[in-house]
Amino acid sequence: MNDRFKSPLAGAKVGSGGRNLGEVLNLRGVSRRDFMKFCTLMTATLALPKDMVERVAQTLETARRPPAIYLEFQDCAGCTEAMLRMPHPTVTDVVLDVLSLNYHETIMAPAGQAAEAAREATIEAGDYLLLVEGAISTKDDGLYCTIGGRTAMDLLEESARGAVAVIAVGDCACFGNIPAANPNPTGAVGVSEIVRGVPIVNMAGCPVNAVNLAAMIVYYLTFESLPHLDDLLRPDFAYAERIHDHCPRRPHFDAGQFVESWGDEGHQRGWCLYKMGCKGPQTKHNCPVVEYNEGTSWPIKAGHPCIGCSEPQFWDTMTPFYRRLPEVPGFAVESTVDSIGLALTGITAVAVGAHAVGSILRKREAGETGDRDVAEQEGTTETTEEGGHDAQDRD
Repeated sequence: MNDRFKSPLAGAKVGSGGRNLGEVLNLRGVSRRDFMKFCTLMTATLALPKDMVERVAQTLETARRPPAIYLEFQDCAGCTEAMLRMPHPTVTDVVLDVLSLNYHETIMAPAGQAAEAAREATIEAGDYLLLVEGAISTKDDGLYCTIGGRTAMDLLEESARGAVAVIAVGDCACFGNIPAANPNPTGAVGVSEIVRGVPIVNMAGCPVNAVNLAAMIVYYLTFESLPHLDDLLRPDFAYAERIHDHCPRRPHFDAGQFVESWGDEGHQRGWCLYKMGCKGPQTKHNCPVVEYNEGTSWPIKAGHPCIGCSEPQFWDTMTPFYRRLPEVPGFAVESTVDSIGLALTGITAVAVGAHAVGSILRKREAGETGDRDVAEQEGTTETTEEGGHDAQDRD
């Protein structure tokens, strides 16, 4: 990983001017209880010690809100929709209040020149966060995605220059995703293919998990730095481990219990969805822990296989979505799923056989030991008796 992503943001300012979040939340009537629940959720999502809850709360209450620009390019606005359905406090209380969101085409009141003037004023002031949703068209000089007569490439490059960090929101902004799927007619790419010289964080997913996005912003505000990122520029707190490793259906995978067809007995009993195309073994995301829709559910919990939406080019590499992967990492070797149940049965049989042999050997050893003990005891008795006779004879 590039070293520039490991260090605090040099010279970055955590907001400037305006009310702090504590004052804004008070005006909006958000209770202290709800605010502390949110801080606890953020601390847990970031995998921080529980004693960090107070620090997170203090930071959010007192820090000045950093200005932010939110750009949307080739996308379906699904990530924005995900944010609008964040757990309480809602996006109005958190994203719009933790950030001084000066520009977001989808939810801002101004339009046209007034909207662009807000973006330009924020760029001129500097020290802002740039959030980007959607892929960037590059073919034919980027003319397949334009806003106000300017290409997405031009707007992104201009907006990134004064940013302290760029957060790519969702898989389209991270890796191109669906707009970049074969044959990629618009030459769509992710943010990291365009932006240079500015720290980038990829918040992957289709859509992004709004809790993870909020946690990313909270981390930045609390520590004035970016969290540790993986080789794909994704934060470890959300993308360090495979879905397969924390899947609630993992015990069924280990036991060789798989859904064979939709609605069968295994599906009704919550067995492993690997044979139905689940990409959990090759996907890194914290979905089993955070879940979606206020922690209500997520695809596998709802009975649908993971489609690998937080991985690069998943629309090409993970399809067909309902066809299983040929191999899956497990048991420290690459094992095909068809052999797992048989292997486990064989292992069990070997273990039972080994236990039986061990029991026989232990019994045999115990018997031999008992025979020796009896013999020794008898020998001792005979010696004693003989000794007794000798003594009598001597007497």
